[in-house]
Amino acid sequence: MSTYPRSDQPHLFVTKEDVKGYCTFCGSQSLKRYPVLSEGGWWMTTKCQQCLFSVERERWSRLGSITLLTDFL
Repeated sequence: MSTYPRSDQPHLFVTKEDVKGYCTFCGSQSLKRYPVLSEGGWWMTTKCQQCLFSVERERWSRLGSITLLTDFL
């Protein structure tokens, strides 16, 4: 038995939340906010869904959606 069993879902996905505004690169109004693993770790990012330009990026949790008990100390 594993502590973290493998998901039984064939595809994993992240929930993307709609953001009002426009892309400063292409002008599209199709913006979504979601976590991204990139150089330097996890980022909470607002990206244009047309050209994938990052409109805004801010540091997120060091392990993404995983929260350790030590993070609360």
